Amino acid sequence: MAEQPLSDVKVLDLTWYIAGPWCTRLLADYGADVIKVERPGAADPARRLGPFLNDSPHPEKSGLFLHLNLNKRGITLNLKSQAGKKILKELVKDADILVESFRPGVMERLGLGYEALEKVNPKLVMTSISNFGQNGPYRDFKASELIINAMGHTMSSCGLPNREPVKRGANALQYQSGQMAAAATMGALMASRLQGIGQQVDVSIMETHAGSVDYRTQNLLGYIYTGQECPRVDPREAGVSIMPYGILPCKDGYVQWLMTTRTHWARLCQILGEDEAEMDRRFPDLYDMTRKGELEAMTANWCSTRTKWEVMQDAQASRLPATAVFTAADLVQDPHFQERQFFVEAEHRAAGKLKYTGAVFRIGGIPWEISRPAPLLGQHNAEVYGGLGYTAEDMVKLREMGVI
Repeated sequence: MAEQPLSDVKVLDLTWYIAGPWCTRLLADYGADVIKVERPGAADPARRLGPFLNDSPHPEKSGLFLHLNLNKRGITLNLKSQAGKKILKELVKDADILVESFRPGVMERLGLGYEALEKVNPKLVMTSISNFGQNGPYRDFKASELIINAMGHTMSSCGLPNREPVKRGANALQYQSGQMAAAATMGALMASRLQGIGQQVDVSIMETHAGSVDYRTQNLLGYIYTGQECPRVDPREAGVSIMPYGILPCKDGYVQWLMTTRTHWARLCQILGEDEAEMDRRFPDLYDMTRKGELEAMTANWCSTRTKWEVMQDAQASRLPATAVFTAADLVQDPHFQERQFFVEAEHRAAGKLKYTGAVFRIGGIPWEISRPAPLLGQHNAEVYGGLGYTAEDMVKLREMGVI
C-alpha cells in the first residue's frame, strides 16, 4: 500500500455509535493507525444496529459498524479495571491522538481525563465528542438525532405550513459532527507537531449542528437581524417563478428541477422544442403563479418520454439545473463514480466481500485503497498487546480477569 498522508499518526479510538467512529474512520482512511478500543463482551452498540447482511443479526455483520470502522485495528479493554487503565496509559505513551465519546465527566471519573493523560504524554491530542459539550447547563443531558434537530432549530423550519414540525431523515448530524471532529483534531495535531503541546478538543454535536452552514444559518441570521422567525414553506410553492421547480416524473423515475432566474427561460424553451417568441406571448409574466401549472405540465410531458438519465444529460447540455433522482442502485452503478473508484470492495472474515464508500477527497497523486476491513471484536489483541510486551500467558490471565 502506498504511503498515506497520515501514515505516521497513531490514534486510540474510544468511541461508539456514529459520530466518533466516523471521525476516526476519516483519519484511518488517510493512513492513520487507528486502534478501536471496545469493552469486552459489550462492544460498540453499533454492532447491534442494521442493516445486517442477509437480514441476519450478527455482531460481526452490521453494515453500519463495518462501514464506520473500515481501515482500523480492534482490541478489547475494560477501562473500569485497574489493569485496563494501566494498559490504556501504556498505549497513550505512544499515541498522537485519543478520541472519546463518553458522557462528559466519565473519563475523569475513570482517572483517564485529559489532565491525567497529559502527564503520560504531553503532546497528546484528546478529542472529546459529546451531545452538548464538556461544560454548561446541558452537558449531562441525554440526546438523540431527534432531540438535536428539535433544539437546533431545524425542525421549527422543516415541514408543511400549518402542520407540526418534522425531523429530516437519517443520522446526518452524527456524520456532520464526526467530520467536524476530524477537522478539529487535525488542527490540534498540527499544533502538537509544530509547537510540541497537546490539548483537548471539545466537540459539541449540538453546536456543530447549530453552527453549520445551510439554510438554518440564513434563518438564524434573519432572526438575529430582524427578530422575525422564518415560516415553513410548502416545497411545491417554493419557486419564485412559474418555471419548473421541484420533482417531476419521467419514464423510469423522477427528476429534480430547480429553475429560479430569468436566464433559464431561453434554455428551457430550447430544450422543450418551443419557439421562445411564441412562449413569451403565451407566458408574458414569468411571475404570474396562476400559470405555473400550465408550464409545469408542458415540462412534465417532455420528461414523460425520456429516462431520468436522458433528462439529466439534455438539461446539463443546455446548462439547466436539473438532475436525475438517483436510487441507491443508480448511485453505486453510475459510470462517473465507477471511473473515480469511489466505491471499493473489501473482504471481511465474517461478512465476506462487500462494497464500501471510499475516499471522500483525494490528495495529490497518492492512490487511495483499503488497508483492512473493520475488525472483529478483539481481533488485534495479540498484535497490539504483544507490541507492549505482554506474553500469550499474560493475555490469558487478562482475559480470565475480564480486562481484555
